[in-house]
Amino acid sequence: MTEQEQRCGYVAIVGRPNVGKSTLLNRLVGEKISITTPKPQTTRHRILGIQTSDRGQVVYVDTPGIHGGQRKAINRYMNRTASAAMYDVDLILFVIEAEGWRRDDDRVLERLRAVNKPVMLVINKVDRLKDKTALLKLIEESSRRYAFQEVVPLSALSGDGVERLDELVPKSLPFSQPLFDADQLTDRSERFLAAEFIREHLTRRLRDEIPYSLTVEIEDFTHEDKLYHVSAVIWVERESQKGIVIGQKGSNLKEVGQRARADMERLLGTQVVLKLWVKTKTGWSDDERALARFGYEG
Repeated sequence: MTEQEQRCGYVAIVGRPNVGKSTLLNRLVGEKISITTPKPQTTRHRILGIQTSDRGQVVYVDTPGIHGGQRKAINRYMNRTASAAMYDVDLILFVIEAEGWRRDDDRVLERLRAVNKPVMLVINKVDRLKDKTALLKLIEESSRRYAFQEVVPLSALSGDGVERLDELVPKSLPFSQPLFDADQLTDRSERFLAAEFIREHLTRRLRDEIPYSLTVEIEDFTHEDKLYHVSAVIWVERESQKGIVIGQKGSNLKEVGQRARADMERLLGTQVVLKLWVKTKTGWSDDERALARFGYEG
């Protein structure tokens, strides 16, 4: 491919919480860039996933799920982050579930109408549908709601249908030189990813309400004697939550530490010594200054 034929651009992946945006990003890039859990609002930051191939370079922008009904500062931050991403891209992938439209899907669509960008509709989780005629009805209904450039049914989890999306996206991007090196997969640092690995396994391990009240701060991230030494603080909002995070005789913290360390070692390609502490910062999720300290900026 000549320099004049190369395509490159930014593609935002948007949608309500828990529709599989991060799973789709990881599938498209071919690596675990964004953490995933069964719980809504796992993604809190804008994360780039960079896919470079003979078709060009696609810079995917994973975003927090757009949602309503919650008024904490962190919820406002996530909605602002997702909405802002729509304006700075060449194409938008709007992800919904194959089970049908919901109120939060309409909330996302309202924001898309104001952006004036090309939009492809991605209908995810088609593997869950027993009645395939329901998919045809959903495609027809969706096409009446908005003039989507394409409608692509797929399963980000199994990979079924992703190949078609992978072929369509580069064709919608401008002719341009690559923006990143061919071997770069994300704009996020290893330090950031280490914190996200810890938060992912906390979210998977703990009861429903606790993951939304915690965040992770990396205090030390050093490479010495072929080892990475990582120290992290898990911040919760109330003293009563510390015991839940730690678990009986430290069981939760031990399990989370083992799993997060394994992810870090896979990422870094070497051994990791991981130390975890749990501390309290009252009301951090509704405190703009605390959010900035913990990396929720922009």
